[in-house]
Amino acid sequence: MARALPGAPARVENRLYLLKSYLNAVPRGIPASHRQRSDPSEEASSVARRRPNRSNLRWGVEQRLEFLEFRLYWEGRMNRGDLMETFGVSINQASTDLNRYMRLAPENMIYDKSLRSYVPSSTFSPMFLKLDSDRYLNQLRSVSDGILEEENAWIRAFPIFDGVPSPERIVQPETLRFVLESLRNESAIKVRYQSLSRPAPRSRWIEPHAIGFDGFRWHVRAYCAEDQTFKDFLLARILGVRDSRPRASDPRQDVDWHEYVELEIGPHPELSETQQQVIALDYGMQDGSVTLRVRRAFLYYAVRRLGLHLDPETQKPANQHIVLLNRGSVEEFLPAEDRREMA
Repeated sequence: MARALPGAPARVENRLYLLKSYLNAVPRGIPASHRQRSDPSEEASSVARRRPNRSNLRWGVEQRLEFLEFRLYWEGRMNRGDLMETFGVSINQASTDLNRYMRLAPENMIYDKSLRSYVPSSTFSPMFLKLDSDRYLNQLRSVSDGILEEENAWIRAFPIFDGVPSPERIVQPETLRFVLESLRNESAIKVRYQSLSRPAPRSRWIEPHAIGFDGFRWHVRAYCAEDQTFKDFLLARILGVRDSRPRASDPRQDVDWHEYVELEIGPHPELSETQQQVIALDYGMQDGSVTLRVRRAFLYYAVRRLGLHLDPETQKPANQHIVLLNRGSVEEFLPAEDRREMA
């Protein structure tokens, strides 16, 4: 497997920073705040006792120590060469990082002479690494999707893995560049847009104020001068940008973007008790439900992606594992067609 070459630490650390930013931004099925966990006060107290004062550590040093714990926890071993290959640091710097970590956490790892590597001790407790399975699995997903190259991942011993492919939704770089520029400049742009309600593309003025991802496609949220309302426009359907002018609308008036709807989700009631317990664990439910906070502008996409727009009485529980518990308070914000399907 190819590895990062020594001599380019800035490039490598920059890619790792981009990776960390991406993994923290990847949309999750269930917010972390709703996942099952121990008593928050006890957990916070325990973390505070373990973690050092990070203000004394440079960002690059902290990243390398987090990587060290990543390898110890997920792969069961790490050595000086791992730091050198991944970050492009010298042998002296790698030794310094190991010594620093052993001073901070003297009981976290031991040296195995037969493996010529450090291994986690039986009392290993991370000081820099947040234990989150999604962080590991999303790296696999990023490699599978072609977003991340293997040599830039923190995983060394890749398990056999693959993912279900999705059709690539092409967004032209020039289109995205103009949209981002309009967001920065708070300007309107004249776009040539192909909607599915008309047979041919048309030109229209839109005033972008945000971009969003529905789980499959990227949208720009914008005021449409022609329809005089805030709407979603698929970036892939913008066929060209022709002109710009100052923006006239106020994004604060986009109520659907700024207001949220709560989706209370629970296991399908026709599942057996043990099946419901498994679904509750899978979705991080507590007391038989979990709440997702969704922008009203994304509600249509959220309920369809989760299959919540269908009447659960018409769906087999083996196929549709979850149901919407607060249907009455959500239906009013959905299009009429979805309200009919939920009835």
